[in-house]
Amino acid sequence: MGPERERVDGLDSVTTVPTPWLNRTVLAFGVASFFSDAGHETATAILPFFLVSVGGSAAVLGLVEGVADALSTAAKLVSGWYSDGLRHRKPLGVAGYAATGVGMAAFALTWTPLQLLVVRALSWMGRGMRGPVRDAMLAEAVPPEAVGRAFGFHRAMDTVGAVLGPLSALVLLSFCGYRAIFALTLIPGLLSVVAFASTPERARDRTRLDFRASIRELPRPYRSFLVAVGIFGLGDFARSLLILRAAQLSPVGAVSAQYLAIGLYVFHNLVHAGAAYGIGVLGTRLGARRTLAAGYALFGLMALGFIIAPAHPSVWMLLGLFLLAGLSLSAEEVLEGTVAAELLPEHLRGTGYGTLAAVNGVGDLVASAAVGFLWATISPTAGFLYAASTSFLGALVLLRAR
Repeated sequence: MGPERERVDGLDSVTTVPTPWLNRTVLAFGVASFFSDAGHETATAILPFFLVSVGGSAAVLGLVEGVADALSTAAKLVSGWYSDGLRHRKPLGVAGYAATGVGMAAFALTWTPLQLLVVRALSWMGRGMRGPVRDAMLAEAVPPEAVGRAFGFHRAMDTVGAVLGPLSALVLLSFCGYRAIFALTLIPGLLSVVAFASTPERARDRTRLDFRASIRELPRPYRSFLVAVGIFGLGDFARSLLILRAAQLSPVGAVSAQYLAIGLYVFHNLVHAGAAYGIGVLGTRLGARRTLAAGYALFGLMALGFIIAPAHPSVWMLLGLFLLAGLSLSAEEVLEGTVAAELLPEHLRGTGYGTLAAVNGVGDLVASAAVGFLWATISPTAGFLYAASTSFLGALVLLRAR
C-alpha cells in the first residue's frame, strides 16, 4: 500500500497511485461476516422463545446474554493484546470463527437454561477472540482515509447476513423445530471459517509489550473515548430483549406475535445493513465522533419510545422503534472502530481494539443483566428508562471528550 514507484525518462519517480480500499481482504472479511451473522442471527431470532420453552424468563435471558458477553470480554482483551505480538494474526481469527459457528449449532443439544448459558458463553468467547484480530487486520488493509468506508462495507455485509438469518428462521419455523434450526446454522458457520481463512496477510514485526505496559501506552485521547463508550455500553442491552418485548406488546395473537417479533427483528437488521456504509461515509464527512454521539442518542430515543408505547401499539410504531434501534447499532459498530483507528498507533491496534471490545463487553454484561433484572422485578419501563439515561449520558460525554 502507499505510493508506487515507476521509471520515467530514465529516472525513478514516485507516483501517488491511490490504493483501492475494496481489496481482497475487505471483500473476504465481508463474506466471512455475512455467513457468520447469517448463522448467528438465525439462532438469535428463536433464542428467546427456545429459552422460555426450557424454563427461562426475561431475567434469565438477560443473565445468559450478560454472562456470555462478560466471558467474551476477557477473550477480546487477551486476543487483541496477544495478536499484537504475532507475525500473523489470521490463525487466531480462524479459531474464533470456528468456535462461534460450532457454538450456535450446539444449542440443539441443550435442555436447560444452564446448559444454554454454558454453550452461549463458549461460543461468545470465540466471537470475542476473533473481533479485535479482524478489526486490526481490516484497519491495516486499507489507507487511513478509507478506514471508515472499509468498516462501513464490512458492517453492511455483516448485517446483510443478519437480515437473512431471521428470515431463514421465519421460513424454517414452518417446517421444523427449534433444535433442527440450531443444527442447520452449522452450515453458514463453517462457510465463514473458509472465507476468513482465504484472506492474504503479510507478516508483521513482533511488537508485543508487557500486557500492562501495552494498556498504559494507549493514548490519552483514546482513553477518554473509552470512557464515553463505557457509559453508553452500560445501557446497550442485547437486541434479543427487544424481540421479547415486541412479542409482549404485539397487537396480534400469541402465535402470530412470535412471527411479528421476528419480522420486526428482520426489519431492524435490514436497516442496520442498509445504513452501515452510508453512516461510514457520513462519519468521514461530518466527523466520526459527532456522528457516533448521534447514534448513541438514537438508542436513547428508542428506549424512550418503548416507555411511552401503549399496551398494544400499532405495528407502525413498533417499526419506528426498531428503525431507531437499527440506525443506532449501525453507528455504534461502524464508527467506534473508525474513531479507534484515528486515535491508535499501528503497533497498538490489537490492544486498542481488544480494550474497546472489552469495555463494550463489560457494558453488555451490566446492560443486559440490569435491564432484565429491572424488567422482571419492577417493570419493563424501569429497564428501558435505565437504558435511555446511560445512552444520553454517553452521547454527552463523547461530544465533550477531547
